[in-house]
Amino acid sequence: MIEICFICTGNTCRSVMAERIAKKMAKSKKIKDVKFSSAGVRANGENITKGAVFALKKLGYDSRKRKSVQLKNVKPNVVYVTVTNDHKKFVDSKRVLSFEDLAGKVCDPYGQGMDVYETTARQIEKNVEMLLNKIENLRGVE
Repeated sequence: MIEICFICTGNTCRSVMAERIAKKMAKSKKIKDVKFSSAGVRANGENITKGAVFALKKLGYDSRKRKSVQLKNVKPNVVYVTVTNDHKKFVDSKRVLSFEDLAGKVCDPYGQGMDVYETTARQIEKNVEMLLNKIENLRGVE
């Protein structure tokens, strides 16, 4: 079992979108034994943003509301995928990489228009696709 936790600042848009996108993409690719979660380095129990709900729904992903989760304990067997390279400094683990390491930067849509949230979700899709391809290649799955 591989456990992957997506990390951003508040866990109200980017990391939660990554979690939801990864779950659906992994299922459609028939990738099993991978568990996805998300957290924020400064999360404080806020709801997922309306923009994230909008983008997820528009692109066909789970758009249910939920409260943000703060990154508290870094677990040694979890792979942490941060949204930015800057977020890496908050994760004391050798098993950390960023979207910037995978397929490029992801803009921060917080407080911006719905079009920016959709653009961000599409950037996350590219990064999650790259991540899942790496998992498939490491496992030798065709």
